[in-house]
Order: sequence, then C-alpha cells, then structure tokens
Amino acid sequence: MSRELSEMYQSLAADADARDLGVPDLLRQQADRRARLRAAGSTVAVALVVVGVVIGTQVVGPPPVTVPSPAGTPTPPPVSPSPSVTGGSPSPPVSPTTPGRSPGTTATSPGVTGSPQPRTPTSIPDRAFFRLAAANQIGIAPEFRDLDVLPGLCGATFPSEAAIVQRRARNVVYKLPQNPGEGYVPDGTYTHSITIYRAGRADDLLDELRQAVRDCPQQERSGGSAPVLGRQRLLADSGYGDESVLFEMRSPGQDINGDPTGVQDVRLIRAIRVGDVVTILWEQGWENTSSQRAQVDADSARAAAAVKVWLG
Repeated sequence: MSRELSEMYQSLAADADARDLGVPDLLRQQADRRARLRAAGSTVAVALVVVGVVIGTQVVGPPPVTVPSPAGTPTPPPVSPSPSVTGGSPSPPVSPTTPGRSPGTTATSPGVTGSPQPRTPTSIPDRAFFRLAAANQIGIAPEFRDLDVLPGLCGATFPSEAAIVQRRARNVVYKLPQNPGEGYVPDGTYTHSITIYRAGRADDLLDELRQAVRDCPQQERSGGSAPVLGRQRLLADSGYGDESVLFEMRSPGQDINGDPTGVQDVRLIRAIRVGDVVTILWEQGWENTSSQRAQVDADSARAAAAVKVWLG
C-alpha cells in the first residue's frame, strides 16, 4: 500500500469516529415515520382523484340517448335559430292548434259528430193530434175548426203570436170511463190546438201565459141571467213535454136557464211545449159539468206523446 493511500484511510476512519450514526432503534423509528408519510400521501392523492371524477361527471352529465325514428318516418332537419334583425319588431306569438284541425273549429271527441239540431216543422198533420182512449170515446169524431185556443184573461195579449208558423185546432168530445158509451150524453169537451213557433220562440208563449194569469186573478164573465165573477190561478205542474203551464178558471155554476146551481164551475187549461211546438188543452165541460183533473192529466200525457212521435 502506498503512503498516500494509507493516509487517506486514516483520515476517513477519523472522520467516521467523529460522527454519531445513531442507535438501531432510532433508525427504525425514522424509517417507520417515512413509510407512514408515504402511505398518507398516497391516500390523499387517491381521494383527490375520486372527487375530481365525481365533479366532472355532474358537470358534464351523461351523453344524450338518441332514440331511432320509426321505420318510414322522416327525421326532421335540425332547426337553426333565426337571425335577429336589429330594430325589427318581434314576431307575434302563434297560438297552438290541434293537428288536423284548422283554427276556429270546435274540438270534438274522435269519432263523435255533433248531433244535428231538430228542424222546425212547417205544417201540422192529423197524426200530430192525440187519440182518445177507448174508454173515453163516445162515438163523436173530433172536428177541426177555427177556434180560440185560450180564454180571455183581462184582455191580455200575447206578443209571441207574431212568431207563429202554423196553427190548427179542433173540438174533442169525450166521456168519463165510468159512464155509458156511444149514444149517451158526453161529460166534457176540449178545444185542442197545436201551434208551431219560429225557432226559439215557443217558450215565450208559456212565459206570457203565466204572467197573464198572475195579472188577472179575477174578472167578470157573461152568465145566464147576469155576469158572474170568475177567478184564475196558476197550479203547480210538471212532467209534460219540455215545460208546461196549468191554470184553473173557477166561477159560480149556473144551470141551462142561467140560475145558480150552488156549486163551483171549474175549467182547467194546460199548455205544453215540446221544442218549438205548443199544444193546448182547454177543457170546457158539457152542460155545467166541471173539469176532472185525472182525466185532463191523462189526455195531456197523450197529447204530449203524440207531438213527440210526430216530431220524431
């Protein structure tokens, strides 16, 4: 060994003896600490990566799913935004319309068509008038005449008469079911009329008739030897046609000589509306007989039914 190399080794040994290399336990603690620091750093790095992925997913969102169009259906071209015009007024909004229906038409359910409005008739056939029940027939056929269809009510007028299309009236003679039939004295008579009004005007007649009865609670009527005081009043009524009006006229009864009988003479009048048609039954009795409510109700039902059948 050369002298320079020997001096170098001696210098290194002296320098090593001067440094404290630490005991083994201290070296192990330092190594463990460095290992824990490396593990903690790795965990933090992984957590940051996961948070970044979640945030990125929420911001970007899933890619849109494209639904293929049915076979044979053309795919509409993409709509490009209209260029704005500086200084121009905005276009008016377009109201949505139902496909296949032009604006202004009324929407209806698919496959359902609106029911046509009934046509107002222009003539009145014989079949529009009811036929008496067999038990009420006395062998006298009804006779068509030009008759007053309503009694006078303190001079009341009916403006709805100007809306009449056609009117027919007849005289009907009947008997009560419990009395003998053909060849015997009748129990009563009707003035039975049917009137067609212009569309929407028939109900005016019923309103005017109600008011006329209210405005005329009593009036003098000609009698046998002297006038008699008659009284009028509305009666509750329903169940006939579209609507109906029933009122009574009551006055002191007189015999054929004009002498008082001591009983009240009662007349019943019923007007029934069916659409634009009004049928009226004015019961006028026979030789001082009074109207029987049950009989008038039964014949009113027949009269309304006959009009309904005629109008279809």
